[in-house]
Amino acid sequence: SKLLFHQLIGAMGLSNNEPLRPKVLCPETLSVDGLTLLRKTIDVDERKGLSAEQLIEIIPAYDALLVRSETKVTADLLAAAKKLKVVARAGVGVDNVDVPAATKLGVIVVNSPSGNIQAAAEHTIALLLSMARNVPDACASLKEGKWERSRLVGVEVKGKTLGIIGLGKVGLVVARMAHGLGMQIAAADPYASPSVAEAANVNLVGSLVELLPMTDFLTIHTPMLASTKGMLSHGEIGQLKKGARILNVARGGIVDEVALLAALESGHLSGAAIDVFTVEPPNKDPESAAAKLISHPRCVCTPHLGASTVEAQENVSIDVCEQVLQILAGELPRSAVNAPIILPADHMTLQPFVALVEKMGSLYTQHFTSTKKQSGRTTFDLTYEGEISTISSTKPLFAAFVKGLTSPISDAEGFNVNIVNAELVAKERGIFVNERKSRDPTTQAYSSLITVVARPPSRAPSLGPLGQTLSTEKDTRRSEDRQHIISGYCSDKVPFISRIDRFSTSFKAEGTLLICHNYDSPGKIGVVGDLLGKAGVNINYMSVAPASYKNHEAHAPALEQQGQQTSSAPQTPKESTEALMILGVNREVDKHVLDGLVEGGGVLSVSSVVI
Repeated sequence: SKLLFHQLIGAMGLSNNEPLRPKVLCPETLSVDGLTLLRKTIDVDERKGLSAEQLIEIIPAYDALLVRSETKVTADLLAAAKKLKVVARAGVGVDNVDVPAATKLGVIVVNSPSGNIQAAAEHTIALLLSMARNVPDACASLKEGKWERSRLVGVEVKGKTLGIIGLGKVGLVVARMAHGLGMQIAAADPYASPSVAEAANVNLVGSLVELLPMTDFLTIHTPMLASTKGMLSHGEIGQLKKGARILNVARGGIVDEVALLAALESGHLSGAAIDVFTVEPPNKDPESAAAKLISHPRCVCTPHLGASTVEAQENVSIDVCEQVLQILAGELPRSAVNAPIILPADHMTLQPFVALVEKMGSLYTQHFTSTKKQSGRTTFDLTYEGEISTISSTKPLFAAFVKGLTSPISDAEGFNVNIVNAELVAKERGIFVNERKSRDPTTQAYSSLITVVARPPSRAPSLGPLGQTLSTEKDTRRSEDRQHIISGYCSDKVPFISRIDRFSTSFKAEGTLLICHNYDSPGKIGVVGDLLGKAGVNINYMSVAPASYKNHEAHAPALEQQGQQTSSAPQTPKESTEALMILGVNREVDKHVLDGLVEGGGVLSVSSVVI
């Protein structure tokens, strides 16, 4: 399908007659390589030096916002951004983005968690060695015409213990580099893998209390969170051995600048190396802690250069620009800050099924609520069978289904249903989705099957020995009114619908469709084709779906925790007098033409669906 924004992000509000290119605002300097990627299909506006008020004034026109660390993406800015689908942070930290506000509005926030790993690790080692050997002081002294070899004696790092707080991606690279310098490595990280730490020659300890006293050099590689703000203050720094040294190439504010300055002035610490500050640029007041740290002779300072290499800037720019392209094209976000992490293997498996499930939700809303004149069901059983049931997270599928259900009946301007806010949207609209898994292979010719059962809010249906709904003869007559069923699968990554209620079918889930419910009698196809032809409607393809399921078969595959057997194969009744005729047409069909199919074409009901 060529429809944009139809999988996880909201519709842009453009019709087929308005082929406007998406617009991206870039208020900061980004590598030209990434922006060149965008300009192939997207209009990019580079507007540097904008005030907060100017940003709010112009942001409603943009679909994406690209920032580094200077632009503050506030709740007010996000509220004004009626078309915004994604905020892309060219870097790791998102301190300058109001992520909760973005989540509430359905705006995806992405970053580049791996683009500057090497640069940050190398800068850490550069500062460590500069601090150990007094390199900045020696350089300044020599430029002043002095020759102070005896004053500038340093220390070797070989054999010293490097303590690492946060053994994530950057921390691991630093550990490997430091091990190459002959250092002993210890680390504190409650979420670090012991096997990964062991492979990197890292002694993983249980807490800061255990780590600090053994450390000669201490480096920090954690995000800036409420739990890490001021993590190293007077008490923690006091636990370090006398003469230890501290590095911070992570985020400003993790180290208490006042406590760090006091430890340097008292002589408890022999040195510090700081690349980040609580406020950036630092306070120029000469009496501030930051200003005194910068001027301190035993403090090596750099102006947030951890990611400032040509290679890192190119990497993060290309990374986030690729993600913007993917998200605006309706693909899954790979580095979304405010969405569940999707494993790479699952990403490849999920992508076609995300499209399928959204189309199933949209098909339900457009077909059943229009033909049955109903307000629609609010309780849905969403069942995954076969290989699709083995994925680690089904949240993208849940989000796609909610979006499919709500998009045909919602005004999408300024609000997107996506992986970020789908649960909130479902709750607000009274939609209940019960997700089920059956790892048993399906009995169909495809490896994965997804089935949606829409029913009134009630207790879950009782299941028979074959996973079919048990019902009495009395309520069998009313089963069609109680629930609706849609099944689908993917073939070569293309979504197909295989069942609509009692009718077994197989058609590609895309484009404009007419779904006609009629008696299966000779000449019916010709009559419908003639009426559409007179209305100037071309038929691209046609599929006839016989009534292959009994009325009461709700296709409820066994849950994996129940350990029941299931069969999803249709059972053809002895007599089948009704059928669905699914027609792929070249355009939407006017209502008077649809009415004519019912009145003059012998069709029981017809719905026009765009998926």
